[in-house]
Amino acid sequence: MVEMMESVDMAELIKHSDLLSTMINQSAPMEEYLQAKRRMNEDAEAQQLFALFEKKKVLFEDVQRFGKYHPDYHKISTEVRQLKRKIELLDSVQAFKKAEDKLDSLLYQVSRIIADSVSDTIKVPSNNPFLEAKSSGCGSGGSCGCSIRKTS
Repeated sequence: MVEMMESVDMAELIKHSDLLSTMINQSAPMEEYLQAKRRMNEDAEAQQLFALFEKKKVLFEDVQRFGKYHPDYHKISTEVRQLKRKIELLDSVQAFKKAEDKLDSLLYQVSRIIADSVSDTIKVPSNNPFLEAKSSGCGSGGSCGCSIRKTS
């Protein structure tokens, strides 16, 4: 009887998770993300800079093996940083990053709600350190100085 109940619950859980993923895929943040990604992929300047960045990155990785002792280390690392900054300043890239952050926030909120409904000590990873503040620390009360939330 218990096995039958568990499989029914699992089937129901999968059904609801499928519905949830459909809702997320049809959400405004997802649509904004896909549109921003498409615009960035169609941006000729962005694509040219991405290709150049990949080439510079390979050079940098080669130079980085020797560190500051390589004669071109500072030159190549400066070029990589400048190119990365140039890419980050493109409107299409900024719009993509903004849309990506909104989608990430939505996914975090959904994950946080699910985790909190199970236990308030479950960690939910996020790309945003401010969102992770609630779940930061190891929760063990060890040498890191954090502790498990006390219930009064």
